[in-house]
Amino acid sequence: MNFDFNYDWATWSRFFEENWFVLVIALILLLVIVGIVKTVVKWLLVAVVVIAVVVYSGYNLEDLKSIGEKVTGTVKQEALNAMVGEALNATYIENGDGTFTVKTDNLELQGVLGENEVKVSFRGAPLGTWKIDDTIRDLIDKAKQNV
Repeated sequence: MNFDFNYDWATWSRFFEENWFVLVIALILLLVIVGIVKTVVKWLLVAVVVIAVVVYSGYNLEDLKSIGEKVTGTVKQEALNAMVGEALNATYIENGDGTFTVKTDNLELQGVLGENEVKVSFRGAPLGTWKIDDTIRDLIDKAKQNV
């Protein structure tokens, strides 16, 4: 992944030199949080610390939104590539309640028969609900053929 932060190395170097103490405290705080807290609250606290450091460094919400969109786009593209590459090994399961599940090594699609959306999980992480496009339809059709 290549994030364009609009800063050159000299700017980053100066930022690290001027704020090394705050960054070390943030890193220690993150290590303590990850080591001690064992719940979802841990990741909320980690996110708060990371956001605080990012805001402290001078980024604004638009920069963060842009970074988040790039990461989301990259993960979605990886999932789509996995759909194409793993279609031959996909399994189709029609559940008794009018839903279906398509599974591959890295993906899981869950949908309702006759609807135009599926819930997508990539490597166990939910990616949200996606409209069924040609790539997803192809994966579902190939999984049905594999039954």
